[in-house]
Amino acid sequence: MEEWSIKQWETAIQSGEQAAFYLYTPICGTCAVASKMMSIVEQLVPQLQLGQANINFVEQIAYEHQIESVPCLLVCNGGKVTNKIYAFQSVPFLYELLKKAID
Repeated sequence: MEEWSIKQWETAIQSGEQAAFYLYTPICGTCAVASKMMSIVEQLVPQLQLGQANINFVEQIAYEHQIESVPCLLVCNGGKVTNKIYAFQSVPFLYELLKKAID
């Protein structure tokens, strides 16, 4: 999954298309599991604009979207953040959530 800057995230939102931004920290054990799940989801939903970022380098996004913890997945559609996921649960859960939004 590609590392996104704040500018790339803003471009994805402004496109009006479905996009997701996965936020993590490298020392978070739960994030390590979530990262593996997201890499599988990325392969299952290749048409989705999907990026990731270490939250320590995109503090502005954390502040703007009131991120409470990591891992966090911001899902946007139509130029707005429509979902903020903290409990990744499973690959099928993430797949269904993201696939439903782009259908």
